[in-house]
Amino acid sequence: MFSLNKIKPTERDFSKEFVFSTSRSGGAGGQHVNKVETKVELRFNITASKILSDKEKQKVLNKLKNQINIKDELVITSQTERSQLRNKQLVISKFYTLIKWALRKEKRRVPTKPTKAAVRRRLETKQKHSEKKSLRRKMI
Repeated sequence: MFSLNKIKPTERDFSKEFVFSTSRSGGAGGQHVNKVETKVELRFNITASKILSDKEKQKVLNKLKNQINIKDELVITSQTERSQLRNKQLVISKFYTLIKWALRKEKRRVPTKPTKAAVRRRLETKQKHSEKKSLRRKMI
């Protein structure tokens, strides 16, 4: 048996857990825009997901907290296209991009030391600055 954690997020099928809703798009468009619901909204409940592990859920909740509502739903909308199908495809692609970004493995920061030359330059500039300030003082 294989673990879901080893499968990349873009290779998993989240579609069973998507909840779509449509509404009328805003903006100009004439008579057609007033009667057709082309705006698509995708809702994905992170805490209720059976596909993501608990560790992955925490990662997604932390990384995408600005796009997650009180009910722990990731909400993505699209209304740029004139067709509902195209907006639905865009929303799904945005979802997979966000999930891939949130679950990527972060590189560990390798701490580095400043070079001796850099330390020397910093101390020299500090010394020059100090001299410049001391020349401004009033002489008694």
